[in-house]
Amino acid sequence: MNDTRRSVLDALDDGPVTGPDLAEQLDVSRAAIWKHVEALREDGFEIASRDDGYELESVPEFGGPAVEYGLEAPFDIEYHESVPSTNALARDLAADGASDVVVLADEQTGGRGRLDREWSSPSGGVWLSIVLRPDLPPARVPVITLAAAVAITDAAREAGVDAEIKWPNDVLVGEQKLAGILTEMEGEADRVSWVIPGLGINANVGAEKLPDGATSVQSEVGPIERRLFVQRLLERFDELRSDPEAVLDAWRERASTLGRDVRVETPDGVVEGEAIDVELPGTLLVETGDGVVRVHAGDCEHLRPA
Repeated sequence: MNDTRRSVLDALDDGPVTGPDLAEQLDVSRAAIWKHVEALREDGFEIASRDDGYELESVPEFGGPAVEYGLEAPFDIEYHESVPSTNALARDLAADGASDVVVLADEQTGGRGRLDREWSSPSGGVWLSIVLRPDLPPARVPVITLAAAVAITDAAREAGVDAEIKWPNDVLVGEQKLAGILTEMEGEADRVSWVIPGLGINANVGAEKLPDGATSVQSEVGPIERRLFVQRLLERFDELRSDPEAVLDAWRERASTLGRDVRVETPDGVVEGEAIDVELPGTLLVETGDGVVRVHAGDCEHLRPA
């Protein structure tokens, strides 16, 4: 959404306003105001034309302009009804130099998670990828995943869902998966070119469309306004991404993994013991019979108590 169109919406949010008054406020022609109003109507905004001027009556349920309207975070939204993969589109945007762009879709037809696992992404979910250019060395990039997990968890909790984080990249309700994160990056030894956290959240997804072991916001508390959910998620992520220490503290407070017996499959073998902490940039500390082992990457399983 361009700046003038956003300004038109902001003005309409304050009540009826005439075309001439809008034109004067925004220093554009009356014809330009009419074109912007018509474009907003095409995007699904219901704008009435009354004797006392234009008035915004309703906002579309979902979509790029809907999410951008009222969003208090510096992201542009590129929305699609259906795509194979939001991460793939985000990589193309990153290659073209984009930054702070969110690729958002109603459904994905070829979604993938960690280890190239298939990720079911039906209509009604929140499937998005964020193109970032953080001032971080590659070794610190995992903190972006931690920030995304906290943002998802907080948005879910505000919607009434008792969500927690499972290391390294899942959000759970109990032991059922609500959301996952796949973070990709490109860079050199000492600097990052771009980072793309891909977030898949089972929002308004019916139980019949969920794979075994998964849940959704709808299954837990009923349907939600996805527009508001995405806005809160992006705003929280924006708050966290520049403060790694705050991310770490928030992650610990929301973690279901800490204090649990875990089994982690790593590239160097299996680590089993009690998960006791996480440290920057996202390393899991596991207390084993041979001492504390630092796990930088792996597939974590929560073990049931004996």
